[in-house]
Amino acid sequence: MAASPQPVSENPIDFRAPPPSPIASGRRSLVTNDEVLTEYLEHSLQVPDLILPDKFFPKQNSLENPPTIDLLALNLDEFDASLCKVVESIARNGCFQLVNHGISSELVSSVQAAATGIFQVPPEKRAEITRLPEKPYGFEEVHGEEVGSELSEEFVWCRDQGLKLTMERIAPIGYSNFGEKLETLMTDIEKVSGKILPSLLKNSQTKFVYGNDDMVQGKELGTVCCLYRHSQNVLEDEWDSSLRYDVIKMLIRGTDYSHALCLHLCDGSSEFHVYSKKGWVSFTPDKNALVVTTGDQIQAWSGGQYKHVIGRPIFKGEEDCISMAFLYSPPTFISNSQSNKEKTISLGEQAIMAIFLTLVYQFLVYFYRNF
Repeated sequence: MAASPQPVSENPIDFRAPPPSPIASGRRSLVTNDEVLTEYLEHSLQVPDLILPDKFFPKQNSLENPPTIDLLALNLDEFDASLCKVVESIARNGCFQLVNHGISSELVSSVQAAATGIFQVPPEKRAEITRLPEKPYGFEEVHGEEVGSELSEEFVWCRDQGLKLTMERIAPIGYSNFGEKLETLMTDIEKVSGKILPSLLKNSQTKFVYGNDDMVQGKELGTVCCLYRHSQNVLEDEWDSSLRYDVIKMLIRGTDYSHALCLHLCDGSSEFHVYSKKGWVSFTPDKNALVVTTGDQIQAWSGGQYKHVIGRPIFKGEEDCISMAFLYSPPTFISNSQSNKEKTISLGEQAIMAIFLTLVYQFLVYFYRNF
């Protein structure tokens, strides 16, 4: 018969924690230790007072009107000695004014009037056409209540079929007419830019390298147009804060589009500001003149003689205004970079050529001996 299991004890073993160790005599109490630790942390974690330098923000300097180039009097075929001083000034300031350019003022006014409807697209529809890294056109995205977001709006236009189809669906009636007019204006701008760019490079002190491979980066958008709507009746304090915000943003971001020249249509502007890493200057543009600023491509081609700058017009009046900036990239910027590459023949091609020549030689020898 199997033995029955032993009954479990009714009083299991009682495991108790040991009593706390008494504080030895001569040691401080726990309360005293806390006071010392608190005093130490208050002194060691105290944030020092920082004093920023007085000139931590780029200073705005007034600039006498930059040099003016008369396109009709410009010698496009050879070195123009009259441009030497103008080129030196452009190299310092990164901008100049262009007169007798042949751009129709009526065409510019009609494009500006039609562009007003672009900025009437409601905010809920703008999300579909907001600029993104993979979609470099549309409305500039505004994050929250950014400083200056109410003072100006930006819309980027280019020759893209996706942009055309989207805007025809969400924009007010008449976008097709606006697109056709802007296309005509952009073609005229490209003709003017194609004349002025070679002259600047021919008269530069450095032999330029036309079509730098490192600058292509797969962005073949061609010429891009940035349209700006400038709000009016703005308080002076709002202008100052907005301008400072624009300076910081542009010095950090620069421009998203590689270009050789930027032609600004800003007739009627109160001031024109030029931003660069060296500083911030402003001047009053001449009436009916195009303001031209130099871009990153011409800086590379001229060996750094021309500096990359960013320009913005300032309008102060009683009505909203539209300005346009055309970022010009010459077609040869892509084609020359591809044609200048060294043409090499691979080993396989060399082997095929050797076999072909050997066969031709054997055929000629056979033909000569028998005939």
